[in-house]
Amino acid sequence: MKAWPILGILVVQSVLFLAHWFLYRTWIDFGWALAPQAVVELRVTLFVLSLLFVVAALLSFRFSNWLVALLYQLAGLWLGLLNFLLVGAFLAWTIDLGLRLALPGGVHLHMRPYLAGVLLAAAAGTSLYGVINARILRLRRSTVRLDRLPAQWRGRTALVFSDVHLGHINHVPFAERIARLAHRLNPDVIFLPGDLFDGVKVDPAVIAAPLFELAPPFGKYFVCGNHEEFGDVAYYCDGLRRGGFRVLDNERVEMDGLAIVGVSYSTSTHPMALRHYLQGLHLAEGPASILLQHVPNRLPLVEQAGVSLMLCGHTHGGQIFPFSWITRRAFGKFTHGLQQFGALQVLTSSGIGTWGPPMRVGTAPEAVLLTFE
Repeated sequence: MKAWPILGILVVQSVLFLAHWFLYRTWIDFGWALAPQAVVELRVTLFVLSLLFVVAALLSFRFSNWLVALLYQLAGLWLGLLNFLLVGAFLAWTIDLGLRLALPGGVHLHMRPYLAGVLLAAAAGTSLYGVINARILRLRRSTVRLDRLPAQWRGRTALVFSDVHLGHINHVPFAERIARLAHRLNPDVIFLPGDLFDGVKVDPAVIAAPLFELAPPFGKYFVCGNHEEFGDVAYYCDGLRRGGFRVLDNERVEMDGLAIVGVSYSTSTHPMALRHYLQGLHLAEGPASILLQHVPNRLPLVEQAGVSLMLCGHTHGGQIFPFSWITRRAFGKFTHGLQQFGALQVLTSSGIGTWGPPMRVGTAPEAVLLTFE
């Protein structure tokens, strides 16, 4: 098992090497001619940039200081820009092929640098938009009707926000903005289905302090996501408990007649363990139930167990194009929004924070205010 993280790092780094090589090859073929010395400098720069994110991520798991935070922020920005530069590079080769077929004899070759310049500007502009868009928090309101809902819960509200990713990019000021939103909405309960932390080395008592001040009448509930389990999950959870969160680690609690169940990310990755745990709760025989589970998966198991409403995150809606396409292929309609799966209702939030690139293109950061009927 110890070899898996090393293998994962090698795979990610290999992909980044190939991506930067493709970017270099595209610029050499499409960009304006460079002097030999400039070509060498371009090679060195792209090689260093290809290492930046993995190095920054590894350092962030061990150290917490302003220099590591700055390096991680720069790496995240470059990773986002790289994504759109690669999209531009693929477009450049595609358009070039079309022009070659339409204008035989190499007539189009003098147009290549201008094409590269336009696509480079488009990538930079899209990245800037993505950074701004990721900072504008949206509120989505939704009404959910649950069978067997206790009468006292009709008309009450729950604030759901996932994937905050507090760390070296989303820090205390970001948590303060979420806390101000929650204070303004004054929900009856708060649910946080995972990835409150980015997994890097931070002090939860400091970085999540604004969220600790929230005191809804029926409490704050949290389950671990994959990013908590990337780091010191016990350290994160202990900090949250001291901050007034009820951390549900494969646990069921009663909340004024409503059943609240939390399943950790690691349990949700093992279908047999998840089935055994949920079936043992006999949820179909009691009042309406809400399951907090980070990933919107194992839906047949969850529905068979009698869960009324499942609250998830994880997908980010894809966060940035073209990953929104990939996420949609993986999770289908359960990528985002309130959906029906048989008798089970599934709410997947696109998340309120970001991971990696501090950008959102094609998606929006959101908190969801649920009203029960």
